[in-house]
Amino acid sequence: MREHTTSGSPYESSFGFSRAVRVGDRIIVAGTGPVEPDGSTTLGDVAAQARRCCEIIILALEELGGSAEDVVRTRMLLTDPADQDAVGAVHARYFSVAKPAATMAGVAWLCRPEWKVEIEAEAVLGASA
Repeated sequence: MREHTTSGSPYESSFGFSRAVRVGDRIIVAGTGPVEPDGSTTLGDVAAQARRCCEIIILALEELGGSAEDVVRTRMLLTDPADQDAVGAVHARYFSVAKPAATMAGVAWLCRPEWKVEIEAEAVLGASA
């Protein structure tokens, strides 16, 4: 059985994807940009954008029966390598209990030019640390 959840991102319907999908005990959260409920981009620095990404991820996990503690893998995509410490600190704030396998990579661009970070996550229910 497959369950889906959405976050209201304008890209979900136009690009044809779900914020997160649960199949069995696994939840896969799509790449999550810093989008506010009204569809605008989160204002502020890269840390503010990373916090918003993590908040959206955790809401998606919770809607599908999971939590931040169930996260086993994350990927952080940055447009500027100078932002790695700030994004890493935000990641630690939300996921340090789970200590997931994590990747941080630089990319040339994200969906909106003002986005500095996008984060995705995978969780296994019952895998809490």
